[in-house]
Amino acid sequence: MPVAHAETSDATLDDPHEPEGPQTRLSPLRILIALIVIAALTAGTYWWVRDSRTKAKESAVAAHESAAWFAPYVDTTLTPALQFQDPTVSTARQVILGFVVADPKSSCSPSWGGFYSLNAAGDQLNLDRRVAQLQNEGASAVVSFGGQANSELAVSCTDTVKLAAAYESVIKRYSLTTIDLDIEGAAQGDPASLVRRAQAIASVQKAATAAKSPLSVWLTLPVEPDGLQSDALSVVKAMLDNGVALAGVNVMAMDFTSAPQGMYSAITGALNGTHRQLTDLLRGEKLTSAQIWNRIGATVMIGQNDIAGQIVTVDDAKGVASFARTQHLGRVSMWSLKRDSQCGSQFARIGVRSNTCSGTAQTPLEFSKVLGSLTGSVSPSVATPSASASPSPRSNSNTVVDDPAHVPFPIWNPLASYPSAYKVVREGYVYQAKWYNSGVDPAAATQDSSAAPWQVVGPVLPGDHPPVIPTLAAGTYPKWAPAVAYKAGQKVLRDGLGYQAKYYTQGDDPAEVLTNPSGSPWKALYTIPGEPAPTG
Repeated sequence: MPVAHAETSDATLDDPHEPEGPQTRLSPLRILIALIVIAALTAGTYWWVRDSRTKAKESAVAAHESAAWFAPYVDTTLTPALQFQDPTVSTARQVILGFVVADPKSSCSPSWGGFYSLNAAGDQLNLDRRVAQLQNEGASAVVSFGGQANSELAVSCTDTVKLAAAYESVIKRYSLTTIDLDIEGAAQGDPASLVRRAQAIASVQKAATAAKSPLSVWLTLPVEPDGLQSDALSVVKAMLDNGVALAGVNVMAMDFTSAPQGMYSAITGALNGTHRQLTDLLRGEKLTSAQIWNRIGATVMIGQNDIAGQIVTVDDAKGVASFARTQHLGRVSMWSLKRDSQCGSQFARIGVRSNTCSGTAQTPLEFSKVLGSLTGSVSPSVATPSASASPSPRSNSNTVVDDPAHVPFPIWNPLASYPSAYKVVREGYVYQAKWYNSGVDPAAATQDSSAAPWQVVGPVLPGDHPPVIPTLAAGTYPKWAPAVAYKAGQKVLRDGLGYQAKYYTQGDDPAEVLTNPSGSPWKALYTIPGEPAPTG
């Protein structure tokens, strides 16, 4: 390309060393000042961007951390079993099931309250399917290990590897993302068990993280109005020293040695004291005061506590919920869901200590509703039903064909009559009769499930099969024959099972009592596992 030439003046030609136009000369001082200004502007822009991103991140974290979650404890082995999976029974998004302890006959085997093995709880309490139903509804179950009674696993099981396996067996069985370790009484004063427990939990937590299914661990400990006592602090220290990542410390704000200023004052005093103590214990993590609060939980005993004169009222519960929102507690719980009703149907019986009512004036489930105003979720990832979750029977539009060979209870028959507590299978779900009914479809949608005669127990699970009923030896009773007329009280054998005539009958197959327990002229002389005992 050609080069363009510009006209030049004579002066330029006369002095080849003179610059080609007017120039501004910059002194070294001006250059230095310019560099400082540029550097300041660059740094300011960087720190503004960094600060904005940090604040956005902190804001997102704070938004997640600020929502305290509420979960009532369920006394799992208390009979009759509380149907916690039913929204009319529990309005909470999560429940805490207590308590898993050592099997009295096998120190390293987990059991529910020392009464049921995990398998027995599945068979006799329908616990597996009730937990599955809760999870299908988009809620969460937390299992609590320990408690006040029985022998805590880490105390009984002296083999750390077996102890870890015991914890893991429970976690896997119920698909848990959060566990609760309720350590109180003698278990706090056993130094060897403190270390064993911490090492086992650290091992389980590490394996869960490696499997990309992180496990949150909460400690639940007794407390006094001034904070945690020395034994409780030892439990926290053992966990931290052995590498357990604690989600938080939940204080049992109940049964205080003394509460002269009232229960609400004692509860908040306990929480403030615990905050000061955890600030010291967790100093190495450099947490803010708000982050420390988010690692603290409070469990209150609604109504009458075990100590006379200590009563948590509904107004106290409202105060606790307000405190939790203001301070951004991690969680709030109550003991227990079964007690969330007034003692006395019409007139409140105040001060009654009971497992099945609160001992204070309240409306049904009022404590659950007050504390349930805390909207956080223990497991945000399962806060809503996943696409793979089984549909709720209340909105199940897909007809499921029930296979008699793979159901745990009789398939519902529209022509049969069912007594209270009888269980049936309908379109892939197990239902239990709340009262005598006939011809009412368990799967039929209803706006008010409390008015329906059926209560959903949970889904039919993989591996379910008809219950095995022990048979009787041939000749125990005469073999049933369709041509024979039987009088009331006569007994027969049908396929090895015993039956007794309720009234005169001929040609009515005794086996039909399974599908028509109330309408059959026969009474079964055996009990189906999980069914009410034969009557009539």
